[in-house]
Amino acid sequence: MSLPLDGIKVIEMGQLIAGPFAAKILADFGAEVIKIEPPGSGDPLRKWRLLHNGTSVWWAAQSRNKQSVTLDLRQAEAHDVVKRLVKDADILIENFRPGTLEKWGLGWETLSAINPGLIMLRVSGYGQSGPYRDLPGFGVIGEAMGGLRHLSGESGRTPVRVGVSIGDSLSALHGVIGVLLALRHREQHQGAGQQVDVALYESVFNMMESLIPEHSVFGAVREPAGSSLPGIAPSNAYRCQDGKYALIAGNGDSIYKRLMEKIDRPDLANDPELEHNDGRVRHVARIDAAISTWTAERGLDEVLAALKDANIPAGKIYDAADIAADPHYQARDMLLPSQLDDGTPVTLPGVVPKLLSTPGRVRSRAPTLGQHTDAVLSGVGIDAATREQWRARGLI
Repeated sequence: MSLPLDGIKVIEMGQLIAGPFAAKILADFGAEVIKIEPPGSGDPLRKWRLLHNGTSVWWAAQSRNKQSVTLDLRQAEAHDVVKRLVKDADILIENFRPGTLEKWGLGWETLSAINPGLIMLRVSGYGQSGPYRDLPGFGVIGEAMGGLRHLSGESGRTPVRVGVSIGDSLSALHGVIGVLLALRHREQHQGAGQQVDVALYESVFNMMESLIPEHSVFGAVREPAGSSLPGIAPSNAYRCQDGKYALIAGNGDSIYKRLMEKIDRPDLANDPELEHNDGRVRHVARIDAAISTWTAERGLDEVLAALKDANIPAGKIYDAADIAADPHYQARDMLLPSQLDDGTPVTLPGVVPKLLSTPGRVRSRAPTLGQHTDAVLSGVGIDAATREQWRARGLI
């Protein structure tokens, strides 16, 4: 079965998370992704978090469906190789600090002259312009500047991280959106390529909902609120008798009324002041107290069963073990069995989004370092003798 991005060629020059995650998504839907890594060490992600036989198992998820080519981009011959690869590429992804490619003679003006249809996705901390352009920026800094870190955690306590590299991942998603829009533009405008400029902080900021409109109109500065959802009630995590927490979202008007009836609080269900969200927000402490009293007398399973019976959105808080055992994840192909290089079984995250006619799929395991160097370089005219000389010099 054909895939939506069959025939699209991607050169990935990024490392770690944001650029490579964007390339992973494109690869899942059929793009040919040639990943350029430094000889010897490779992408630092190969050594991040838990390692199996010296390689991160995260690597198996992040780099599936890709080819690995080792190339020392600090050397002049490597710049020539990149130019050869770009000639018939559709997309180049890079997440170096702005100006790095230009220093190597591989900036937009140079590469677009070689291939006018090239789309260059450039992911950086602060974008390719502006006063902060040259500052180093990681996802965590983008989360802070974008407003997310201030809202994470509980009032009066140290701001906390979300728990995953959300700034990088959001940037990757915005990058994929930008690339697909640029591909569409290229179809409509005689094959014209363009740059897609993604800043980590902007990708986070784009998720901040009403943060700035509220500040501009009311002077309001939204503050961290723990597990509650400020301005929308009731929606919170409630402790159960067994010490576990139930997330309950009873913030729709009819849902709220059913919830109050289920917890045997007809006074709150029928109070005209609480009929709509704005009134409930003014009395959220009283509503939360009533729900907390009810959940505290019941175990999590009993709470969830009762709320399911009343058609009220609720759920437990999943950890990795819960996800791995969940039948819905399995039914939706979100837990894909695979193998590491030595045959060790590994479960990978499934492919999203779900395209029902042309779904993405895992076609190949994450590559070993430099696994495809000879094949790819041979394909752009670098002969075996030259490759051996380069290998001896540490160029590849």
